[in-house]
Amino acid sequence: MTGIVFYFHAHQPRRIRYFSFFDIGNSSTNYFNDEVNKKILDRVVNKCYRPALQMILNAVYDYDLKFSFSITGTLIEQLEIWHPEIIDLWRELIDTGNVEILGEPYYHSVAYLIDKEEFKEQIKIHIEKIKKTFNYTPKAFRNFELAYNNEIGEIAYSLGFHTALIEGTEKVLKWRSPNYVYKAKGINLRLLPRNYRLSDDIAFRFGNPYWEHHPLTAEKYFNWLLRTPGDLINIFMDFETIGEHLWPESGIFEFFKHLFKLIGKSDEFETYTVSEAAYKFYPADELDISDIISWADLERDLSAWVGDNIQSEAFEYLKDLFRIAKESKNDEILKILRYLSTSDNLYYMSLKYSSDGDIHKYFREEAFATPYDAFLSFMNILRDIEMKLSEEKVINR
Repeated sequence: MTGIVFYFHAHQPRRIRYFSFFDIGNSSTNYFNDEVNKKILDRVVNKCYRPALQMILNAVYDYDLKFSFSITGTLIEQLEIWHPEIIDLWRELIDTGNVEILGEPYYHSVAYLIDKEEFKEQIKIHIEKIKKTFNYTPKAFRNFELAYNNEIGEIAYSLGFHTALIEGTEKVLKWRSPNYVYKAKGINLRLLPRNYRLSDDIAFRFGNPYWEHHPLTAEKYFNWLLRTPGDLINIFMDFETIGEHLWPESGIFEFFKHLFKLIGKSDEFETYTVSEAAYKFYPADELDISDIISWADLERDLSAWVGDNIQSEAFEYLKDLFRIAKESKNDEILKILRYLSTSDNLYYMSLKYSSDGDIHKYFREEAFATPYDAFLSFMNILRDIEMKLSEEKVINR
């Protein structure tokens, strides 16, 4: 019997506002566009979170299926303010015993690239938030956009995680299949690689009328699963795929409902949570991942966030201010910098084109019209923060 892991990542950033050169020194801490954040969250709740969580709850009750989620701290905060009923739905799912919640950096951030101790701190903050919100302690880990290398695995393992998710790219798997459990180099950390082809058939190709397999039906996809060799099939994607990235009119809800029914009634498959799958199957091999991989863009690396000159400039400035803020022990500014470290802020600045560029634009356009708008607002906010830190230093003298 082949295992299936359904894992969904739920995230909404706290988007910054347009912040001009003339705002520098004239603002308090009004850096965020919470009007837009609420507007987007309202839409995502109505199109995705509420109906999709209910659909998954029905699949748990009707077919005893199992699922795994990661939920960022920035999303939980916004739900607590504007849609606490969605948190209640997640609690109901967790209480069934069929749903696992993963740990990650609280702010869905590039913290690992900034400072290793800050990375650890953000993971600890997220663990505490999940405990407080859901009475649940995460045991499996995912970094932002599945960014992973050996050192990230070692840090996750040192914090008590026994499993981590990775992208099933040929860069690290080479001749190996993503349809097995693997082991991290030198430690007893299990690795579950995403089957990116089968995952992206839904997340990116389902709504493409020019795709050779369009329209994708549940029966067609189920038959692909039947023909997939290996111990387990890891289907990982953004939760917002269901209803937000792919609107209800696309048929995505009907697709998943029918797919869950086919799997639930089949004797060929068993669904597992991430942690269950990690210890149900013996590791097929040890993976040595020295360079950072991710699930973003065609390169499957960090180029989605620091691949352009403007991204690199913004990142280095942010990194410097983290150091200064920590030295000053200014917790208020440190928290703002943590919001700014959310990977979306750098993602919006990408100058990529073609299909990858279209995806960056899709996520950016409700916050900023162009990558340069995102860059300038971000840099102006950092300059404003730097002024505050400089003034504080003078006063403290």
